[in-house]
Amino acid sequence: MNRDDDLFHFIGVLALVLWIPTSLQAEEIVVLFFWVLFKGTGMERTGENCGGLLRSTSFQGLPMEGVKFGSEMANNNGGNRRALRDIKNFIGAAPYPCAINKNKVAVDDKKTQDVVAPRRPMTRRFAASLANKSEACQQENSVRLPPIGNERQKRLVPSVQSTNELDTSIAIDVDDFRSANDIPLPMVDEMEEMGNCDLKEVEMEDLDAEEDDGHLPDIDANDMKNPMAVADYVEEIYGFYKSSEALSCVCPNYMTNQFDINEKMRGILIDWLIEVHYKFELMDETLYLTVNIIDRFLARQAVVRKKLQLVGVTAMLLACKYEEVSVPVVEDLILISDRAYTRAEVLEMEKLIVNTLHFNMSVPTPYVFMRRFLKAAESDKKLELLSFFIIELSLVEYQMLQFRPSLLAAAAIYTAQCTLRGFRHWTRTSELHTSYSEEQLLECSRMMVEFHQKAGIGRLTGVHRKYSTFKFGCAAKSDPALFMLEN
Repeated sequence: MNRDDDLFHFIGVLALVLWIPTSLQAEEIVVLFFWVLFKGTGMERTGENCGGLLRSTSFQGLPMEGVKFGSEMANNNGGNRRALRDIKNFIGAAPYPCAINKNKVAVDDKKTQDVVAPRRPMTRRFAASLANKSEACQQENSVRLPPIGNERQKRLVPSVQSTNELDTSIAIDVDDFRSANDIPLPMVDEMEEMGNCDLKEVEMEDLDAEEDDGHLPDIDANDMKNPMAVADYVEEIYGFYKSSEALSCVCPNYMTNQFDINEKMRGILIDWLIEVHYKFELMDETLYLTVNIIDRFLARQAVVRKKLQLVGVTAMLLACKYEEVSVPVVEDLILISDRAYTRAEVLEMEKLIVNTLHFNMSVPTPYVFMRRFLKAAESDKKLELLSFFIIELSLVEYQMLQFRPSLLAAAAIYTAQCTLRGFRHWTRTSELHTSYSEEQLLECSRMMVEFHQKAGIGRLTGVHRKYSTFKFGCAAKSDPALFMLEN
């Protein structure tokens, strides 16, 4: 519209105002004036889908991407506009630039290939190469400022041109659109795993260094707050046990001083007492102290054959008084021995035993060493049960009296480890805490393997039946380590 048209419309408006009759109201005059003014200045309303949106013919602002006015949509072949029910989830703007972590965005397929190459799997070698690239580009990153704002959005997420072109788009990974300056880094899980491996190697090296220096590994660190473990004095306690265990040992051939009993009768008595101990559900310490009292008494006192069972029952009564909280009554022990003895005989034998042993009941038995050495071996329940099975087999055998209690305990654990693993196994920690090397344990261990091999054969099968139950993990059913018998 030129200047002549503007002047013409202005004159028309002025004439209309002068022609307006005075009978019209003020509101009607104002409405008529603005209608003529808008009609003359070239303002017009947009199409039917842009209600209330005005657009001037002299508009010179920035174009709005993705927005079309009514006139443009009318010229778009007249019938390509989508109905609302067909729009589905398509949008006309790019997603928020921060959400780029493995999210898929719609991109024009004209700028992408028909087939998107799969991502390379994250292997250890690939992660190492990525880490090397990251270290090489650290200096470049420190100088070059990272993109911010719209620049980052343009680099990471390609723009979407229009809504009409979304029909032929495909979903691709944002990682494929990273520029050449982007530095790929290894995944967090791989970096944490590599870090943990390094820490483990350092710990193992430190442990080996301590063991090589002869330093005693601390196996009581987790029990410092347990008052029952007496971690502050446990080393001194077991040092005293080691120094005094010789006093609890007996002569390995004391049966030569007995005229009416022999070592086979002793074995029968011990095997029967193990069954009695299991029937009464007594503590483990009670069994080992009972056997120690019997051997020390028989080494000093000659006993006739018919009194041997009385010695065994009375020794268990004394051990129960020393170790148990609830002690079996004398009548129960008489009943378990088939009423072969009276109450007076039991009490009389009790006096004889304590006088012969000078009331010395505090002796280190193999049990106290078993607990300490199992802790040093970091044993589980299976190793513990098998170790006790093997050492209880040794309690029955008279020839095992030649070994000290600490050596019996260490050999039993060593034999159990070899049985479970199928090869010889004795750690440096176990050697330092037991003070026995593998060579020192071989003789005793080979004898234990032989006892294990014939445990279910013969008359003395009380230990085998006991450890064949589920309560004791069926430890007796394990195969003996026969490879240790080979030279």
